[in-house]
Amino acid sequence: MDFPFPIWDQLTPGQQRALSAGAVRRRAAKGTVLSGGGDSCLGLLVVQSGQLRVYSLSAEGKEITLYRLLPRDVCLFSAACILSGISFALTMAAEKDTEFWLIPAEVYKGVMAESAPLANYTNAIMASRFSEVMFLLEQVMWTRLDRRLAAFLLEEAALEGSPRLSLTHEAIGNHLGTAREVITRMLRYFQQEGMVALSRGTVELTNRDKLARLAQEITPTGG
Repeated sequence: MDFPFPIWDQLTPGQQRALSAGAVRRRAAKGTVLSGGGDSCLGLLVVQSGQLRVYSLSAEGKEITLYRLLPRDVCLFSAACILSGISFALTMAAEKDTEFWLIPAEVYKGVMAESAPLANYTNAIMASRFSEVMFLLEQVMWTRLDRRLAAFLLEEAALEGSPRLSLTHEAIGNHLGTAREVITRMLRYFQQEGMVALSRGTVELTNRDKLARLAQEITPTGG
């Protein structure tokens, strides 16, 4: 593998060879769904470049983004079958053209069985992801949508490196788990307040400071 796998130097040469031999480099075009529903044994995924979105999809087709995967991030949920007693149905899709390494679940599980550092690292990944999901749950339950939307727009601008975002109201609603019409009303309010400028398929942030003040109550304080 031509990337430094996390805790690589804590593995034995044999364990390193096992992961290297099993890893396959793949590409996914923007919009490609990599896994979904009960397909939870794709394998351990390590992002090389691009961006992936992990989200929950209800039976009625309603979506909510749980977290994103950026370069060097590791996704363990795509190899959930290695985790005894844990079952969930998540969907993962490419938000940008993405290159990633895929380590088959059985290969990763075999190395993890003989490597305490890898087992500990795996547990740390799971704890981190569950913390993100719990934080999201708290937002959805207790935080006003205007604050969540402001935080989302600022996060998107940081990811894209631009205040001009190519996002439909429907796409924003899918990220935040709410209806397009609700997002449209809220964005129009933001526009009236001078925080954004709206045009077809785009949202431009015009007053980041005001958005930040609105969003600051839900900014994580640690970790």
